[in-house]
Amino acid sequence: MALFLLVFVVCLLIFGGMVGLLLLSGTPRYRTEPAQLLELIDRALQSQVSETEWNAIIGYPIRHDDTLDGIRRRAQRLVDEHGNHGRVTRGKPLLDATGQEELTALRDHLARHLAIQERQRSVK
Repeated sequence: MALFLLVFVVCLLIFGGMVGLLLLSGTPRYRTEPAQLLELIDRALQSQVSETEWNAIIGYPIRHDDTLDGIRRRAQRLVDEHGNHGRVTRGKPLLDATGQEELTALRDHLARHLAIQERQRSVK
C-alpha cells in the first residue's frame, strides 16, 4: 500500500508539474518589424529571397501596426497578381517587370514610414 501511494504521489507531481508548465508558458509569437520587412523587400527586388521565406513572412498577419500590415497585404497582392509559383526556382525574379516597379514603390513607401517612425522616436 505504501508503494502504491508513493507511485501515485510521484505521478501526481509529474502530471501537476506538466499542467502547471503548460498553463504558465505562452504561445510564441513572431513580430515582424518594419526594418525586417524592408530588408525582405530589398532582397526580393535583388532576387535573393526564396519563395518559402517570402510566403512565410508576407503570409503572417501583422497585428501591432496597421500601416505595416497594409504594406504586407499589398506585397502579398503583388505576388498574387504579378508572380508565378516556381519563378525563383527557375532562376527568374519573384515578380515580373510591372510587379518589380510596384514593389519598388511599395518599398519606398515603407522606407518613408520607417523614417517617420524613427523621427518620432528621436523627438521623444
